[in-house]
Amino acid sequence: MESEKLQFGCFSVRYHSLNTLIIGSGAASLNAAVSLHSLGQKDIAVVTSRWGGGTSNNAGSDKQTYYKLSLAGSEPDSVIQMARDLFSGKCMHGDIALCEAQGSVQSFINLVNLGVPFPRDKYGSFAGYKTDNDPRARATSAGPCTSSMMFRALAGEVRKRKIKVFDRCHVVELLSSGDRVTGAVAVDTAEKDPLNAFIVFNSVNIILGTGGPGEMYEDSVYPLSQTGSAGMAYRAGASGQNLTESQFGIASVGFRWNLSGSYQQVIPRYYSTDLSGNDEREFLNDHFKSYRELTRAVFLKGYQWPFDPARIAGGGSSMIDLLVWIERFQKRRRVFIDYRNNFNYEGDTKFRPDELDPEPRNYLALSESLQAIPLERLLAINRPAYQLYRDHGIDLASVPLEIGICAQHNNGGLKADIWWESDLRHLFPVGEVNGSHGVTRPGGSALNSGQAGSRRAAEIICRRYSGLPAGIDDFLVSAGKSIQQLFEKAGEWLGSAESSSGHEILTELRHRMSEAGSVIRDRQAVTAAAEQAFSLYVSARSRLGAGSAEGLAECFRISDLCLTHFIYLEAIRHYLEEGGRSRGSYIVTNSRNRNVAAIVEAPETVELCRYDRDVESEIQEVRLVKGKVIFTSTPPREIPEQDLWFGKVWKEYLEDNYIGDITNSTNC
Repeated sequence: MESEKLQFGCFSVRYHSLNTLIIGSGAASLNAAVSLHSLGQKDIAVVTSRWGGGTSNNAGSDKQTYYKLSLAGSEPDSVIQMARDLFSGKCMHGDIALCEAQGSVQSFINLVNLGVPFPRDKYGSFAGYKTDNDPRARATSAGPCTSSMMFRALAGEVRKRKIKVFDRCHVVELLSSGDRVTGAVAVDTAEKDPLNAFIVFNSVNIILGTGGPGEMYEDSVYPLSQTGSAGMAYRAGASGQNLTESQFGIASVGFRWNLSGSYQQVIPRYYSTDLSGNDEREFLNDHFKSYRELTRAVFLKGYQWPFDPARIAGGGSSMIDLLVWIERFQKRRRVFIDYRNNFNYEGDTKFRPDELDPEPRNYLALSESLQAIPLERLLAINRPAYQLYRDHGIDLASVPLEIGICAQHNNGGLKADIWWESDLRHLFPVGEVNGSHGVTRPGGSALNSGQAGSRRAAEIICRRYSGLPAGIDDFLVSAGKSIQQLFEKAGEWLGSAESSSGHEILTELRHRMSEAGSVIRDRQAVTAAAEQAFSLYVSARSRLGAGSAEGLAECFRISDLCLTHFIYLEAIRHYLEEGGRSRGSYIVTNSRNRNVAAIVEAPETVELCRYDRDVESEIQEVRLVKGKVIFTSTPPREIPEQDLWFGKVWKEYLEDNYIGDITNSTNC
C-alpha cells in the first residue's frame, strides 16, 4: 500500500493506494480479508466505522442459526437439493443458490478450523435441526451469539495475519469512473481537526460489507451501531434488487434481541398494558379458539419466527405478530412477554401439558422441558438463552420483556453476480448488503451466504483483478471532480452551526418506514410516504451542520440514510402499483383507513402473492439515475445444469478457464 498527503483547498487529505479495500468489520468482510490474504493477495486493508460494531458481533437469538449442507445422520442431502430449497424461496437466482449451497461445507469447516465451537458428538457428527423454511434439518448453532463467535474467530485471524485495519474511519463516498468503482473517501472520526480527517483510497477493488440499513426503522432489532451505507453505492451507480423484501419478527425493544426459537417454544405469557404500565390484558386469549390452539401458535412462533402473511389463517403462528402490531400501532399500548407466569386462560394459570398439541408436547417432553412455568422450561431447554439477558442486566425471573414487531434482516440489497460482483464492476457487496436472498429464506442461510460469497469474491479478485491500482495522476483525473464536490459539501456543513436537525431527520424517516414500509403496506400510504421521503432527501443536506470529524461523518451518514429510505419506499411503491400482493413478511392493504383488526377476524381475505404476475415472479431491480429511481425486472435464472465429468473440470481448472468470461470488466 502506497501513501502520501494531498491538499484539496483547506482540507489536508491522507491518500492510500492498494489492490483491495474491504469496508466493514463484520463476519463477511473479515472472511473476505482472510481469504484474500490466504490466496496470496496481501495488498489489502480493512476500513471500519467501529471495530466489532456491526450486526455480526452484536446480534443473535435463542440459538443463532448457521444454515449449511447436512453433514451427519442418515437423512440424504445434496448440493443440488440445498440449492433447490434456497431457490424455492422465490426471486432468487438459481446459479447464486448453487454457489451458496456448494460453498457451504467449505465455509462451515473453515469456521470450525478457526475455532467456532459448533457442537458435535464423539464421532465428529455435526447434528442439525430444522429452522424456519428449512425442510432438511440443516441448521446448526454455537449458541445465542453464533455470529459474534464467527466475528471473534475471524478477527483473531486478521490480527494474526497483520492485515492493516483503519478503525473509526467512516466511509462516506464510493468513487467510480464509467461502469467501475475506483476508490472511496472516508472520515477519520478519531481526528480532532475535521480539516485533517479525510482519507482517500485509490483501489482496484472494493469489498463492501456494511450490512443492512439497520437505522431505517423505528422498531428495529439491529444493534444501534448498525447503520448500513448502501446509499453511497446507489449514488456511485450500483443497482439494487428485491428491496421490497425485508424480514420482521418479535424482538425485545429495550435490549435488542430476537425472541425466536426457545424463547417461544417454552410458551411464555403475552400481555399488554397502557402507556403507563397499567390495565394489564392477555390480548391473545380472545383470538384463539382453545388453549391447545393458543399454545400451539406460540410454540410454532419459535420455528416460524419471521412474520408471514401465509401463516395468519387457521390459528397460524403469525397471527401473534399481527395482534402485537395492533396493540402497539392501533391501540397505542405496550406489549410484553412474561417468563414468570403461564397464560391465564379461562381463569386457569396452570401449565397443561396434556392439553397441548402433540408437536409442542413431544418437543418439550423430549427436551425434558415440561416444568410448571416458562422460565423453568427455558432454563431446562436452553440456559444460555436465559443467561444472555442476565449478562445484559435483565433477569427474566424478575421482569418481563417489552416487545415489538421489529425489522431484523433485509433480504434485498445490492445486485451482484455469481462472484458477488456488482454491475458497478470491481465492487463486491458481501453479507447482508448483498441482495441475493429473495423473498423467503431458511433461517441462518444469511450467515452461510456471507461466508460463501466473500470467499468467492476473494477468489475472483485473486484470479482476475490482482494488479496494481491506477497511478495517482490518472486516479485524480477520474475521481478529482467527485472528491472536490464532496469536500465542498463538507465545507458547507463545517461552516454551519451544529444543530438537532440530524436527530429530527432520523426520527422522521424511521417513523415513516415503520408506518408505511413494515408489516402493513397500504398502496396510498406508501405513495405518499415515497413523496415525503424524496422531499426529505432533497432538503436534509441543507439542514445539517457539523463542528467535528464525528459530526461530519454523522452528516454524511444521515444523508445516506435519507437516500436509502427514499429508494426503498420507491421500490415498495412500484411493487404495489404494479399489482404486487402480500408475501414475504408483509401484508398489502388497499386503504389506510381499513381497520387491520378486520384481517384478524377474516384472515382468509388477505390476498396472497401467487407468483402468477410478472411483478411477483420476476426480480425487481432498481438504479438511481440523476436523482430518479429507474426500475427493471428480470426472471430468476434457473439452477444451472452442470457437466461434472472430472477430466473436463480438472483440465479447465488447470488452464484457469473454469471462471469463464467476466463481462464488461477490466483484467487488471
